[in-house]
Amino acid sequence: MAEAIVYNEFGGPEVLELVHIPDAQAMPGELLIRVEAVGVNPIDWKLRSALRPSAPITEPRRIGGDGAGVITAVGEGVIGFRIGDPVAFFGATGSYASSVSIPASQVHPRPAGVSASQGAALGIPAGTAWQALRSLAVGESDTLLVHGGSGAVGQAIIQFATLSGARVIATSSPRRFDRVRSLGAIAIEYGDGLADRVRAVAPDGVTVAIDAAGTDEAIAVSLELVSDRSRIATIVRGRDAAGFGIRAFQGGAPDPLSAAEIRWREEAFPLALALMAADRFSVELGPSFALADAAEAHRMLESGVQGKIVLLPQRPQ
Repeated sequence: MAEAIVYNEFGGPEVLELVHIPDAQAMPGELLIRVEAVGVNPIDWKLRSALRPSAPITEPRRIGGDGAGVITAVGEGVIGFRIGDPVAFFGATGSYASSVSIPASQVHPRPAGVSASQGAALGIPAGTAWQALRSLAVGESDTLLVHGGSGAVGQAIIQFATLSGARVIATSSPRRFDRVRSLGAIAIEYGDGLADRVRAVAPDGVTVAIDAAGTDEAIAVSLELVSDRSRIATIVRGRDAAGFGIRAFQGGAPDPLSAAEIRWREEAFPLALALMAADRFSVELGPSFALADAAEAHRMLESGVQGKIVLLPQRPQ
């Protein structure tokens, strides 16, 4: 049998439980994947803790959406994939598992040189970043301010934006300046006087801002520096965005993404994989944990950690 992480009630990391589940099958249009790495994302603990509302729990609930592994079965009607192919995927239902069955449309070949952990770390960060930049029409004439530039989404925003020709200023703590600068951004310390520090490095002004930090400071400074509020967005404070007169892309926002925004999120994944294979995009990997230690991974994620956490499922015997 396969293994998976589930929870039966909302709560702290301790509600996560490793269970045995029936082996999945590749139904028509699906691929069965032996999972080698799972991306651990903030949305996972927010749903688990009920910080982000979701439906009542009526049966053991699976968790996770991003991952990578190797195809073990190909469902009827699927073309372009073979057993043994290394792949990465996004949007799965319950990727915290040793094996998943997922629609082939959500699976992409994993290029040589891209590890399972790197592939598993891409889905949500790359999709969120690319969609936000496309929604805000960020281009080479822009100076972009990114709040939370050293986080997984912030790093993806910096890389996509610089590839688009934009000038990028990113906030972070000083200990993370080297990473932020290595991606092509001007690193600025958050905290008192932030607006003045941004003005000092961008005397011609800031044209667009993305809040990936969720702090009051991030919102206030963005409003102070960017004249066009339609070019300010948050990916964290979705519930508050309307009150500030700014845009929100999920992050608890009451309005769903548009069809175009969903499409941009989907196209970001193969784009990031191709860029990574060409050494033009990177992810910063952090600690890794066995599947059985998912609760500890969530504790570390909530407390703050440098780099992307991944789970490495144990192979069923």
